[in-house]
Amino acid sequence: MWPTAVSSALKTGPDREIVQVFPYRSAAPSSLWRSLITKAQKELTFAGYTNYFLWLEQANLAGALRRKAQAGCRIRFLIGDPDSPVTMAREAEEGVPLTLSTRIAVTISELERLRLVGNIEGRFETGHVNLSVFRFDDEMIVTPILARRVGHDSPMLHLRRTQPDGMFDRFADHVEELWGRGRNIWEATEHGQA
Repeated sequence: MWPTAVSSALKTGPDREIVQVFPYRSAAPSSLWRSLITKAQKELTFAGYTNYFLWLEQANLAGALRRKAQAGCRIRFLIGDPDSPVTMAREAEEGVPLTLSTRIAVTISELERLRLVGNIEGRFETGHVNLSVFRFDDEMIVTPILARRVGHDSPMLHLRRTQPDGMFDRFADHVEELWGRGRNIWEATEHGQA
């Protein structure tokens, strides 16, 4: 009886990396995001196709990112290419007035203000239009984007790394693959592309 009670109260299988699940990203408290950003010391990766919502929901995000970067934290933004056919197709599918390319432009504008701060990087890559992955050291938020839905209307998983080759590592590897294929947003905007 005792082992059954313990095993039902503690996660021991492969799902132990799942901290919390929300049916909608917008159902997660903004304090969760701020807490994860604040606690991270080594790495912040924002691999959302637009990352637009972060600038709206997190007060003085630019200041927080600047302080993190100056303290040695590596900060990466992986965003969609606003001029790509993938982005245009997804815009048509979403069918909302605030288009993906407009939301991406907001993020580019915000990142431009941080361009001269060391440890902050940005790349374009279109392979994550249906999946957003946000990394905060050994914690992560993953949002699989559903058909005809925008990010805030999609489910969200909060993960914490507890094992090698678990869910956390699989999503982290996915982001690294896309990052490696990505194009530096500063070089792209300097050459008139974006």
